[in-house]
Formats: sequence, structure tokens, C-alpha cells
Amino acid sequence: MATSSSAQLSKVVKGQYMELPQGDQVQAMYIWIDGTGEGLRCKTRTLDSEPKSIEDFPEWNFDGSSTYQSEGSNSDMYLIPSAMFRDPFRKDPNKLVFCEVLKYNRKSAETNHRHTCKKIMEMVDHQIPWFGMEQEYTILGTDGHPFGWPSNGFPGPQGPYYCGVGADKAYGRDIVEAHYKACLYAGVMICGTNAEVMPAQWEFQIGPCEGINMGDHLWVARFILHRVCEDFGVVASFDPKPISGNWNGAGCHTNFSTKEMREDGGLKFIEECIEKLGKRHNYHIRAYDPKGGLDNARRLTGHHETSNIHEFSAGVANRGASIRIPRTVGQEKKGYFEDRRPSANCDPYAVTEALIRTCLLDEEGEEPVDY
Repeated sequence: MATSSSAQLSKVVKGQYMELPQGDQVQAMYIWIDGTGEGLRCKTRTLDSEPKSIEDFPEWNFDGSSTYQSEGSNSDMYLIPSAMFRDPFRKDPNKLVFCEVLKYNRKSAETNHRHTCKKIMEMVDHQIPWFGMEQEYTILGTDGHPFGWPSNGFPGPQGPYYCGVGADKAYGRDIVEAHYKACLYAGVMICGTNAEVMPAQWEFQIGPCEGINMGDHLWVARFILHRVCEDFGVVASFDPKPISGNWNGAGCHTNFSTKEMREDGGLKFIEECIEKLGKRHNYHIRAYDPKGGLDNARRLTGHHETSNIHEFSAGVANRGASIRIPRTVGQEKKGYFEDRRPSANCDPYAVTEALIRTCLLDEEGEEPVDY
């Protein structure tokens, strides 16, 4: 099993330094999305006292020519602190700070979808939109081979692994448990986890989150997962189809509701949303992975619990549909629906914004409206 060299360094020795007192000063780790739209970057600065709110963090900058975000001749990019969390690696009073990225002219970077998402969420905040996102991922060795798989072959076929228990069924549970606790410590709204259908594939759920918080909390949960995996010497992959062939892909199923949908008779509003989504399928497919649908084309084949990328479908308790209405929602005539199309490497800001635009702002056509 290929693990990183840094994972072999003594954590006991490191622990001696991590326990040293730091006075009133605080380490703030600034986190941002790079130019790929799916990679995360981070760096740390010292603050003189513990920040009490996001306004207490200063703006910062970085070299965008090294993160696929600018040219070397004009490389400075701005980090705008946007969401604050406790740091589960350095512990209190240290902080994680999720940031928006602005270009040299103070306009949003191409992969900063938070800026427009926040504007769209503010337009509908009276409808109290809730989201819950189910993040699937695969644990890999540093050689790209799935964790725990035979080096020259494959494990047994899918069937015993989903929510499985036992060393021959659950590959890498230590990472899952460490990640869960770290998210709870940080204040991330993680609400569950389970082993997935393919061995070495897992899922955690974030939510219910209102509005812009959905993107903030999922991105920070991803960052924490990457850092936990770094400590264990392995890699977390959000590739939507990490292993070709008869193996499940990885998605980020998105559950959505408004105040009206959650109240008695809300099924009517759910059905109206599904009708609107059916007329705008291509727009959503483009918004649901960072490559405009190309990543999802490998996953949404109509097999392995997915719908076909070229067709829109909906059904009660149907895991082969684009949109699933849970059985209990059909019975109680209120609740939420699940959009099963977003890929594991989607940008949650882009996904939640697209849902609001189509379902609540009644947008039509292939392009988003500029407000």
C-alpha cells in the first residue's frame, strides 16, 4: 500500500511542539479554491488576538500564477475572509478561515462561485431554502490505487460493502472516524456518514444548511478530509468515476426544500420545481461538475444507481432517476426532493445557485440571468 513519506514522520515528536503554549496569539489558516475549481489551497498567518467574528480577519493575498489563477506578470490575488471555523488540527484558539478570491481589479476570480451564489441566496432568503449534500469520495494510496484493494487485481464484486462492517468490507474507517470528529470540533454541520457501494468509497452528509452556508460547510469539510488523509499518508479523491467498469461512481446528491415545501401540502411545490428542472436539464448538467458536464458523463450512464446524462427523469424512491422524491415525502405530501445529478467534485455554490435560479427565480433557457 503506497503511503506518503511525510506520514512516516513521528507524530509523537510533532506532538511535543503542538502542546507548547502560544500566549494570546492565534494561528489563522486561510483556505481558498484554486483555478481548477476543485483543488484547495491554504496558508497561515499569526493574529495578535483570537478573532470573535469574520470581520476580525484581515484581507490577505497570494501568488495566483502558482494556483492556475493569474499570470506571473500580474499575479497578486486577494483573499476575502468569508466563513470562520475552529481549527481541529491546531485546536483552540486557532482558526480555519474560508475565503473568497478576488483578482487584481477586485473582481471575482473565475472559480469564485460564492460571490454570485450569495447574491442569489439573499434574493430568496424569505423562502428559507435548506440544503443537504451527500458527499461521496474514494480513499486512494499515493499511487492512485484504491486503498485496501489487491495490488494486482480487484476485490470481490459490489454487494457486501455498502454500510459494511468488518476488515474485509470496510476499507479505511479510521479516516472516516477522524474526519467526523474533526468536523464536529470545527463546527461544520456534518450530520452523518456511511461506507459506500464500492470498497474504499465512503460518504459523509452535510446539512441541513440554509442558503450560502451549504457551500461554506461542504468546502471546509472537504478541506478537513484532505488534511486528515494527509496525516494518514493517503489521498481523498472526489473523481466521479475513479475506477472504470462495473464499479459505482461518486456523486454529491443534493437535497433541497423551501419553507413552503416543508409545510402541509408542500408536495405541490415540489412537483412544480421538478417540472421547471425538467425544462432546464442541460443548464444544470453544465453547473453540476467543474468541467461543464464532461466529468459527469463518465458517471451518469444510466447504470450503477445513476440516471442517463442526456435524459431527465423523476420518481418516488427511484435511485435511477435524475430527481428522487423520498418515499416518506410521497406519503406525507410534504418535505424535500433529492437531485442525484451533481458529481462528487461539483462546486456546491454552483449547484445550490442553479437550483435557486430554476426553482425559485423561475429562470428558463440555457444561460443564467444577470441581476
